[in-house]
Amino acid sequence: MFDYNKLRGRIREKVGTENDFAKAIGMGRSSLSQKLNNRVEFSQNEIKNAVVVLEIEDKDIPDYFFAAKV
Repeated sequence: MFDYNKLRGRIREKVGTENDFAKAIGMGRSSLSQKLNNRVEFSQNEIKNAVVVLEIEDKDIPDYFFAAKV
């Protein structure tokens, strides 16, 4: 399981709402919710799109998408 708290913060900072973020990356709100709640994994394409929208540097991707939940 992954900890998406940092990703949620970045979404609020750069886009505003999770709903607006989901639209920006071409995903439904419920699909995003499932991913952020560790029910479904993010695909590589979804991560790629999110990185562009959220202006995340490549070196920081693991901090946002692969931080282990403790």
